[in-house]
Amino acid sequence: MRQPSTVTAGLQYRAPAPHLGHENRAKLLDIAWMAARRLSNVVGFDDAPFQRGARAPVTLVGAVCAATRLDIVLRAELQQDGDDATQVLAQVTRQPELSHVRAVLLKGITMAGFNVVDIHALSEAASLPVLVVLRRPPRFEKFYQALAHLPDHTARRKLVEKAGPLERCGALWVQRAGLSVEEAHELLTRTTLHGTLPEPLRLAHLIASGVTLGISRGHA
Repeated sequence: MRQPSTVTAGLQYRAPAPHLGHENRAKLLDIAWMAARRLSNVVGFDDAPFQRGARAPVTLVGAVCAATRLDIVLRAELQQDGDDATQVLAQVTRQPELSHVRAVLLKGITMAGFNVVDIHALSEAASLPVLVVLRRPPRFEKFYQALAHLPDHTARRKLVEKAGPLERCGALWVQRAGLSVEEAHELLTRTTLHGTLPEPLRLAHLIASGVTLGISRGHA
């Protein structure tokens, strides 16, 4: 069992009393550790609309929020149907200006077409929890049929499967790396203001659409 430090993220904790049973002590330690992380400074990423089949790179937008307040907007580029999503996201999140960020939100596990994010590798590279958020479970059968047209579809499918099963989290479905279901629920609660999607993802979507199309359209 991971022991929280005496002072973590500016909060102090006393070790559970020795007379408590092992199970109760473990629960108290888990609660203390979750409270200490306070995953409220979050960056959410979404890709901009793009023309299928074009060779041009696809714009990636990141929105950094303190809870629901927008603080920073980021921009990067991805290869359409490429394999650089994990690397680009890791590079962006490691910038010194994002040292206060405590978690990464993704609106799906693929970007710029079939550019699949390895969420566990991203979590390790960025030293941050990664949470994939979906309104509804994808239709995997149709997804894998489309994926099969790419020459390296087997490797991409393995990355999708490596992400783990979809889990219900409130009104949304999630896949996660580096955080518990309870932490995922708390993160979404802290960062959601309008509707069901957290603000970092909602704002990243609106900005990406606006700068590409000239006007934002559709909900995130």
